[in-house]
Amino acid sequence: MSTNSAAFTSTSPDETAQLAIRLGASLRAGDTLLMEGGIGAGKSHFARALIQSRLAEPEDVPSPTFTLVQVYDLPQCELWHADLYRLSDPDQVVELGLLDAFETAICIIEWPDRLDDLAPADALIVRLGDPEKSDTRNITFEWQDPRWAKRVGAALA
Repeated sequence: MSTNSAAFTSTSPDETAQLAIRLGASLRAGDTLLMEGGIGAGKSHFARALIQSRLAEPEDVPSPTFTLVQVYDLPQCELWHADLYRLSDPDQVVELGLLDAFETAICIIEWPDRLDDLAPADALIVRLGDPEKSDTRNITFEWQDPRWAKRVGAALA
């Protein structure tokens, strides 16, 4: 299967949030976003904007750095936001219940390298580059599953 990609340059946190909201509108159960980027690249900011845009009632969306996983009940399905930075072994992913969530929920995974070979092959990789200058970030999307082409295209339009 070939890998496809698209890119976007965000010049502000608000522009990054708007991109996340547009992408988030197309997500449904079984979709996984693998959020890559260094500390401070904007992964949690992107995830927070996306999650808040999907909630029926506004609520605080904390980073799951210490809880590892935050689960949100959406009208259509659950949304799982996981920060795997503190995991030391991919087996811990199984203990968290993420493998089942990949099938039944929308999943946003920060630090997906901790998944090792457990990462879903049909996931969308969202790579946020470290800030080049002030709030400018290069955001790239990579996917193999053809369902992402139209969704990413609509989010970037």
